[in-house]
This record gives sequence, C-alpha cells and structure tokens, in this order.
Amino acid sequence: MGANLGVGGLDALNFDNRFVGSLPGDSETDNYRRQVNAACYSRVMPESVANPELVAYASEVAELLDLTPADCATGDFAAIFSGNQIIDGMDPYATCYGGHQFGTWAGQLGDGRAINLGEIVNRDNERWALQLKGAGPTPYSRTADGLAVLRSSIREFLCSEAMYHLGVPTTRALSLVRTGRDVMRDMFYDGRPKAEPGAVVCRVAPSFTRFGNFQLFASRGEIDVLRQLVDYTIEIDFPEIGLPSKANYVSWVAEVCRRTAVMIVDWMRVGFVHGVMNTDNMSILGLTIDYGPYGWIENYDPDWTPNTTDAAGKRYRFGHQPQIALWNLVQLANAIYPLVGETEPLEQALSEYTRCYEQGWQEMMACKLGFPAGCKVAVSTLVAELLEVLPLVETDMTIFFRRLAELKTERDLDEAECVALLAEAYYIPEQLNPSYKARLFAWIRAYVDCLREAVVPDAERKTKMNAINPKYVLRNYLAQLAIDEAENGNYMKINELLQVLRNPYEAQPNYEHYAAKRPDWARTRAGCSMLSCSS
Repeated sequence: MGANLGVGGLDALNFDNRFVGSLPGDSETDNYRRQVNAACYSRVMPESVANPELVAYASEVAELLDLTPADCATGDFAAIFSGNQIIDGMDPYATCYGGHQFGTWAGQLGDGRAINLGEIVNRDNERWALQLKGAGPTPYSRTADGLAVLRSSIREFLCSEAMYHLGVPTTRALSLVRTGRDVMRDMFYDGRPKAEPGAVVCRVAPSFTRFGNFQLFASRGEIDVLRQLVDYTIEIDFPEIGLPSKANYVSWVAEVCRRTAVMIVDWMRVGFVHGVMNTDNMSILGLTIDYGPYGWIENYDPDWTPNTTDAAGKRYRFGHQPQIALWNLVQLANAIYPLVGETEPLEQALSEYTRCYEQGWQEMMACKLGFPAGCKVAVSTLVAELLEVLPLVETDMTIFFRRLAELKTERDLDEAECVALLAEAYYIPEQLNPSYKARLFAWIRAYVDCLREAVVPDAERKTKMNAINPKYVLRNYLAQLAIDEAENGNYMKINELLQVLRNPYEAQPNYEHYAAKRPDWARTRAGCSMLSCSS
C-alpha cells in the first residue's frame, strides 16, 4: 500500500483529524479482533484491492470536499477511495461503540467494516469525515471479513444521495469503487454462499458518531471516556449549546431529540423504511445512517418491513419507526445519566422528541395534502380517515399523493372521475369494489370541503403538494435493476438513476418510466421486496 503520496488536486485535501487528536485511542496497533477498552477508536489501515475501478461519484459531494471533476476522473481518485493509497494528512481509524440490536444489548460492536480516512476542513470551514465502507477488517469485525459487495454498495451509494435530494437529513456518498476481488456472501442465509463482486463506498458526514458510542462507555463504567466523548461532541458538532456542563448535557440530549424527530418525520413523509434501527445505527446528528436492508413503501402498509431478519417481529416496520426512535433516545439518555445524575431533566429533554415529532408530523401531513402552514381548518380528522383508507387496497403511496395534486376542486366531482384520477396508484384494480369506491369518494368530498374552507386554489395547492410529495424515489426494483446491470459491468443505470434522483420533485419526461409503480415481477423477487443484512 502506498503512503504519503501527493496526487494531483487530491493532495490539497485539508485533513484536520480532531477526533483522533482529541480523544483516547486504542494502545494496541495490531489489527486483530478483540475487545477494546477505554478507547474511542483503533488506528487501522484499509486493505489493498486488486483492481480499483470507479463506478460512479457524486459531483455535489466532491464539491463539498473542494474536489473538481478532473480530480475525480483520475486513477488516483479510485485508488484513494478504495483504500489503496493513503495520502498526506490521513490518519485511518475505526471507532468503538456498542448498541441495542432488535431491543437487546449487544455489547461492543464498533466499525466492523468501516474505516475512517480522517476529517477534512473545506474552504468554507466545514468539517467532513471521510469513511470507507468495505475496505477490510478492523478490531471490531468480530467473525466478519470487513468487506462489502457491489449490490449493497450500489444501494447505499444511490440512497444516500437520493435521500439528500429529497430533503431528508442523511450522510452522503462520494464514490462507489469496484475492487476487482470477489467476496463470499450467503445472501439468503440458507447455507449456500456464493462469490459476489466486491466494492467500497466512501461515505461523507460531519460526524459518524452514533448513540452506541456513548452507550458502550456508560455500560462499562468508563465514565471519564464517556465525558470526554460528550464534551468533544458538543464542542465540535453542537457548538451553539455552549461549554460542557451538567445543564448543557441535558440541552444537548434535547437537541438530539429534536434533530431525530425532524429526520423521522421526513422518513414518514417520503415512505422510507430504515429496516434496522438499532441504537448503533442512530446518528447523534439526526442523520440517516447505515443504508442496509432499507426499503421504500410502495403499496401503503404501515406494518411492512424490508428486513428479512425482522419479518417475524416487525420491530422496525414503517409505522413503528417513530416509537422506535423514542426508545433509542431513551437508551441514549440512560447512557448520559452518569454525567447528569438526575432523572427529571433528562425526561424533560426526551419530551422534546414527542413534542417535535407530533407537531412536525401534523404539519407535514397537512402540507402533503396542500394546506398552507398555520391553516386553521381541522385537518387531523381528514388525515386520520385517509390513513385508514390507504391500506384498504394496494395503493402506491408516492403515486397517490402526486395524482391527488391533480384533483380539480373548483367544480363538482363524481365518483368515477375521482377513481379514474387515482387509478395509476392502484396495484390490483379488482380490489376497487363499490364499498371502497364509496369510502374513497366520501373522503375526497371531505377533503374538497376543507380545501374550500381554507381557500386554497388548485394551482397553488398543486405547487405545494408537488414540492413535498416526490415523483421519483429509489424504488426497490429500480435499485435491483441497476445492480443486475452493474454486476455485468454496465454502470449506465447507476449514473442515470443518480441523475434522475437529483430532481425528485420535478417532472422529467425522458425518465417517466422511473416514476412507475412496482411491476408485478418485482412483487416477491429478492432485492425488490425484502432484503437480508447480508452485504
């Protein structure tokens, strides 16, 4: 592996590396699986790969790092962001954390296949951590190989950027590099592993710190390290809170609650299901992190989970995500308790989540229906009835709201016209029996009455609705189509999807097919309906 290389414009990356410079690290330098005590990280180098090949990169993320298209087109770019080259200023490490997995404390987990190259400060004085996923084993890999396969890496790369352009708080993805080596994976957990092409994603965020980072030190009674990590996090990531103190620890928890509430409201708005909301997968910044077995609600079903591991219990189902977020925040507050020593202030901080989520969700649903902010019309009853109507038949959530924006409320409507307007959203037309049609039409009449009371003109309402209800999302089958082609060496669909998803709220006539509902062949196909954690 190369070291200390100056490579074109890439050597201008301004590494700061405050995390490893400010916090206690692992004294052991050998890279082998072990329990790591009283340390926030272990230094570790990425593995060399056989033949790094750039599949795609996100130009907007490159700009955040002060990188030009010319920089990204070089062979050095692929080598660096696959882990093959370490340039001046990099100080690679993996972080140590624990977490609750499916509600059960799992002890030490850590970055098992994520290696942070370091943190840069860009021209705008913004701090960005660069992290490679799939670049080899770390002391936290347990029995795994620390690698990632192309299919999961494509999903992570595309979804990170899709979520950003949807306006959802998220980590970003700079690049997707194929490694030229095969990785063995048992995709279906059926005892029949097979070789799959390997890949590395470079993830980018102000910080990758998780709830579990704090939980682990609290669980071990390593309170000095816990305090150092909290103080560092407040200083670097939450400077507006002020100097560390008992009161400001509570204020910090409250702010994490607010940010988490904002994120979950956005998940519910666009129909995103994370699939594995363990506490080690919860960002302290309120960012969507760790795109594993995620999925998008296509036919509206609050009980749907994309994760095969969660199929029985459905702990992380779509409709349960708000409650799980609060449960996870409670675990974070429990971890911070040793620094506060009082229960009541932390309980008050946690109440911020419920307040912010409920207010945000109500405002969001009103906006999805085209009502102006602060509207005094009683929208809550309307929303409650809609959420009972939607799952009665298989209804595509994304298409339903886009078609609803086309409703003409300034003249009398009839039932057949309304059903025809929404027909594109239904997967099984035979389900539209007279009883359903009558209930749907009753809801539409109530909706129109509310719109008229609020004096919302059709053109204004359509503009508002189309600005919050996306036309394009990364449907599960679209990601799978891109994977199928990429595994055969064709990356066109990845880059085409990346382009389409940059403008998810705009009509794009040349890409109308990407807005279509899930085809029948994708109903039960692996990768299009449910996914395992295997990657």
